[in-house]
Amino acid sequence: MPREHQPAFNAPRVITVTLVVLAAIHLVRFFLSDEADLELLLRFAFIPARYDPSFPYADELLGGEGAKVWTFVTYAFLHGNLTHLVVNGVWLLAFGSALAWRFGTSRFLVFSALTAAAGAATHLALHYGEATPVIGASAAISGHTAAAMRFMFESGGPLDVFRRGGREAFLIPAEPLRTSLRRPQALIFLLVWFGGNALAGLGSTTIGMGDASIAWEAHIGGFIAGLLLFPLFDPVRRGVRPSSQETFDVLPPSRHPPHDDGTGAAGRP
Repeated sequence: MPREHQPAFNAPRVITVTLVVLAAIHLVRFFLSDEADLELLLRFAFIPARYDPSFPYADELLGGEGAKVWTFVTYAFLHGNLTHLVVNGVWLLAFGSALAWRFGTSRFLVFSALTAAAGAATHLALHYGEATPVIGASAAISGHTAAAMRFMFESGGPLDVFRRGGREAFLIPAEPLRTSLRRPQALIFLLVWFGGNALAGLGSTTIGMGDASIAWEAHIGGFIAGLLLFPLFDPVRRGVRPSSQETFDVLPPSRHPPHDDGTGAAGRP
């Protein structure tokens, strides 16, 4: 049987749309005046000083009480410069795609919002009262990376030498975290990722737009949230391998069990 043709650009639709939205927002900001762009930052960037009642310039932080809620997520849609956007876009395409193929659109979007919020909360805990705005999708993408690590290195997974073909590789049941961390590939990846962020913490945390920053603490907060939240969102259960057409917008295996075609292999229903 001929192998299924895979297009050169094979990203889930939710990833493609997200990349377009991020690029469009950045393009719009390029045409804004400095004053208008500053107002946008003051309304949608995550600013720890917003939560400090003693901050003397609280009236200048736009958005009122609502901004204390929505900026936990909206900061992820803003980027300091083109390099910042491109780097995040590449990581989103790599690890976000793997997770979106597994989770489906709805789970992926909720998971992304929660990991972005976890990154912001981590930064707030360590920088309470600071006026420097935090921007960038890095915390959410760090959550994607942590979650993808749970299944990408497993036998038959996307990065395994003997991986399954096509999208079915993204539906390999995940091992428990303790077991997964015993895999040399996963352990090395984890050490390199945390080491890279630790080195970033020793250097500058600002990127573009004056003092707007991408904070390494937010990356780590998003990453840890991704590890912990993964089993709560994962629709693939141990002992069940959904068929390849059950990838995007995956439903729990109990509702769509693999079909036995009589040969002992899971086939199409």
